[in-house]
This record gives sequence, structure tokens and C-alpha cells, in this order.
Amino acid sequence: MTELGPVAWPPASIRTERLVLRESEARDRAAFIELFASPEVHTYLGGPRPRDELERTTPEVPGRRPGFFVIDLDGAMIGMVKLDRHDAESPGRVRPDVGEAELGYLFLPEAWGRGYGAEACAAALDWFADALPGKPVVLRTQTANERSMRLAAKLGFTEVERYEDYGAEQWFGVWSSVTPSG
Repeated sequence: MTELGPVAWPPASIRTERLVLRESEARDRAAFIELFASPEVHTYLGGPRPRDELERTTPEVPGRRPGFFVIDLDGAMIGMVKLDRHDAESPGRVRPDVGEAELGYLFLPEAWGRGYGAEACAAALDWFADALPGKPVVLRTQTANERSMRLAAKLGFTEVERYEDYGAEQWFGVWSSVTPSG
């Protein structure tokens, strides 16, 4: 990953009404393995990774880098949200004319359907807007991923384009903390 830019890392934990967004810790390793091995989580992401491979390759403290937050509910990891710089070497469509930072998120299936995605992603976007004011954020998802499409709309992402990639229709949207003047 290319670094986000001049941001202080790690920030203090971010508290929302129900969640804490924090830096990864060693106690999160089992949840990371579950997240990346889950067929449900990876339905629209090319499929899960083999659990035995994850057991061998997942670091003791996974995901410890700028822009990467563990989503904690009552002391346990239920997912992750990240803001990465999307660079030209990354797979998929790149649109630096719209924004260089990309929002990504994954939640364990037992956390689905409770509004945690909107709560955690909104907090991460607020952090990003404070850390890098005026910088837009992009989001890519398959149009078939109805949950992700609803979340993008709820967070205020606007569609830039749709395109075919990985054998499926993809949606590309942008979010900005800057309110256009009228």
C-alpha cells in the first residue's frame, strides 16, 4: 500500500455510539483469519482464502498500517475498515482525477444487518476528512452486492461510472467532505 499522506498514526481510538475503531492488536488475529476465510464475506471479492494458508501467513498483528482500523464491538473485532491510497499498480479501475484514497470494509457475517457498516465507515470518513481536509474518497463494489450498494448510498457516495471487470458489473463512486457552494 502506498501511504495515505501526512497523517498522524495511530490516532486515538475513535468511539461511535456502539463501536470503537482502533489499531489492530495481536488478539485480533483469529478474527482476521475468520474474516478472510469466510465464503460469505468474500462472495463478491473472488472467494475466500484457504484457512490453512491464512494460519501460516497472517502476521501476529495483522493490518497494522496507516488508514487501517479494526472495528470493535464490546471488546471483540467484528470487522475492519480501511482508507488506502489507490495507486496505478492496484488491480481494477483507477481514477486519480476523482480521488486517490479508497474506502474498503469487511465485516464478519454475524455483524451484518445491524447498521455497524454505516456507523464505522462514517466515523472513518470523518477521521479522514479531519486528517486530509478536502480530499475525496472513492469506493468500488460489484453492483450485485446489494448491501454494499446501499451502504455507499447511505454514506453519500455518488456514482461516477459503472464498468465490467472480474466478469461482473462494477460500481465506482466518490465521496467528498467538501460541500459544493451554490
